[in-house]
Amino acid sequence: MIKNLNIVLVEPEIPPNTGNIVRLCAAVGANLHLVKPLGFSIDDKHLKRAGLDYWHLVNIKIYENFSDFEAQNPKGQRFLATTKASNFYTSVEYNCGCYLVFGRETKGLAPEILKLYPDNQIRLPMVNEARSLNLANSVAIVTYEVLRQWNFPGLC
Repeated sequence: MIKNLNIVLVEPEIPPNTGNIVRLCAAVGANLHLVKPLGFSIDDKHLKRAGLDYWHLVNIKIYENFSDFEAQNPKGQRFLATTKASNFYTSVEYNCGCYLVFGRETKGLAPEILKLYPDNQIRLPMVNEARSLNLANSVAIVTYEVLRQWNFPGLC
């Protein structure tokens, strides 16, 4: 299991997206960090259904806000996914213990969070007319790029 990859969802709103990300984290052994406020109850039936029976395989930690997350995780490189970034997600080198940070479905990451890491912002390429990709899809794409760079450790 890869316990040195961290997925961070800041204020996720849609239960099935988070449930699908739980399943992804279980499949690759990544840690999941959820930053409140959450747009659902952690025992929401849609969240549980999307995560199937993988919940016991995932290390999930919940934080009151982004400052709480930062205080409890002072080390580790952060990569912030935003449509406003100039760097593609494939153009950076991901270090062991890094955090992949994603914002909520309707608004992305808040400007005050983006200002904290101006040099570590990444984006997925898409046509100009598209606003963004689905959160669960975006997390999966970036996660597998990290794992590819790390030569898929512990996965077969």
